[in-house]
Amino acid sequence: LSVGGFGQCGLPENLIQALEEHGAKDLTCISNNAGVSDFGIGKLMGKRQVKKMISSYVGENQRFKDQYLDGTIELELVPQGTLAEKLRAGGAGIPAFYTPTGVGSAVADGGATIKYKPGTKEAEILSEPKEERIFKGRKYILEESLTADFALVKAWKADKAGNVIFNKSARNFNADCAKAGKICIVEVEEIVEIDSFDPDHVHLPHIYVQRLIKGDNYVKPIEILTYSKPGETGASSSIFQGEAGERRKRIAMKAASLIEDGMYINLGIGIPTLATNFIAPDVHVTFQSENGILGLGEFPPKDKVDADLINAGKQSVSVVPGASFFTSSDSFAMIRGGHVDITFLGGMQVAENGDLANWIIPGSLIKGMGGAMDLVGGAKKVVIMMEHTVKGKELKILKECTLPLTRPQVVDTLITDLATFQWKEGKMILTDIAEVTTVDHVRSVTEASFEVADDLGRY
Repeated sequence: LSVGGFGQCGLPENLIQALEEHGAKDLTCISNNAGVSDFGIGKLMGKRQVKKMISSYVGENQRFKDQYLDGTIELELVPQGTLAEKLRAGGAGIPAFYTPTGVGSAVADGGATIKYKPGTKEAEILSEPKEERIFKGRKYILEESLTADFALVKAWKADKAGNVIFNKSARNFNADCAKAGKICIVEVEEIVEIDSFDPDHVHLPHIYVQRLIKGDNYVKPIEILTYSKPGETGASSSIFQGEAGERRKRIAMKAASLIEDGMYINLGIGIPTLATNFIAPDVHVTFQSENGILGLGEFPPKDKVDADLINAGKQSVSVVPGASFFTSSDSFAMIRGGHVDITFLGGMQVAENGDLANWIIPGSLIKGMGGAMDLVGGAKKVVIMMEHTVKGKELKILKECTLPLTRPQVVDTLITDLATFQWKEGKMILTDIAEVTTVDHVRSVTEASFEVADDLGRY
């Protein structure tokens, strides 16, 4: 099955409910993630109906994580943009393609655990290495496309011919999943007469649609409900209060100082999203969200929250005038094609040569890479934002990363609550330190060796 949706947005919830009631087992599901434990594909997992997931992100689905770690479910983690392109290409009759995403990671090299032996932490099935080739001096890996017996898709409206229109960011993976299915079943909120749509407004032509139903009793939950409060500005938000809040504020303010007028910017989830609160008022930029938005806006007032409009962190958001929505494959074409000027991402570990690890702690923290591998391989500049240590103790800036890499030698700038580093000609250089610290203290909490800039700044 190829199953549309991103988080809980755009999920074919009626079709999943019907599949749960049907009871079919040993299912392989291709889906960006699996909803949460009690919604979306997570419900099928509760009935032990899923044998294998092909996904980019486990996220907050504890049932998914537990069943993977106890050997119940196989999990093939695929970078989000590669997953979207596998579906798009599969639906277009293209058997395989080369991509730079995943080079230098377990995606390319193999050895990632697809299945654990039940009741152990031993791997039963490992991923295979990918074929590599050099094009114009750059390394790429070969990825095989994906097709499905059935596609389960959620849309907004359809006419009786089967032409489909999606709504806002609920488009996400749905169109790509639809085209990859041999039999595509679409559920919609409204079915209208033929010729009710302007043909130029159709997102998915009826040649891709074999079955159409009108869904009932939509829940459409919002995974992370976020909204603006009257009189509260981003910079004064409660998220910046207290000791932890002050650390986040330093990171966010420093990151915002790197943003220049006219940039196209992608923000990772977590701390990176906070930089928007400190952008200078005379700086005008466009934010891209990998789930299919160009022109991301602020959190909406509570009465304007829309379940079909979320960002990549599954938060309810708004869009600015001139915004647009598109499929997940189009979103990552922008990213992989080098059209994004800068990406701000979180990190678990960074090495002194610029290696980045930010997607998994094997056998423990199974989040998945999401879109990170695509972003670090496609954006013109990669900025990592993270706290300098784990709870003031465990070091995160190392001689060499001990966790599986997202990509080698890819970090341009690293911003922490204590220091900012840049990589120039292969050297790690301390360019700025926070007002609350000293160079000696930064050295004491940094395993990596680095040089200190002659014009060391403060923030």
